[in-house]
Amino acid sequence: MPKLVLALLKKALFCFHVGAYRLTSGRMLSKVVGAPVLLLTTTGRKTGKRRTWPLLYLVEGDSYVVVASNGGSPTHPSWYLNLTSNPAATIQLGSYHISVDAQTASPEEKAFLWPKMVELYSGYETYQGRTKRQIPLVMLKEVRM
Repeated sequence: MPKLVLALLKKALFCFHVGAYRLTSGRMLSKVVGAPVLLLTTTGRKTGKRRTWPLLYLVEGDSYVVVASNGGSPTHPSWYLNLTSNPAATIQLGSYHISVDAQTASPEEKAFLWPKMVELYSGYETYQGRTKRQIPLVMLKEVRM
């Protein structure tokens, strides 16, 4: 299948997932492959537009941890690049909306968290095997006002 068709299918699936999650306040599609899903909304580094992605997550301490795998692509996902430009974001967990600040996990944090993420979803190990880049983990911490 041509790359353009695959990219369009992936985008359509993400849009459906986000829409169904929002419409049902997370009652639908809040779990995928047995793992919990949150919606991450970032601000585009080039466009300034808000963009939302469904991501698997793990709670570790006071952080929601997500993986910038991009399916093992050689490039980082756009949401990760957006966060490196502007770490302020929001997440949706069910019907709750939370303001968060994003930070890439340090090498030590990643060494501790990576096995937990692979336990959550074994596909992450496959994704790392597909790419030469080190797949970052991102810590999303609630911003308390």
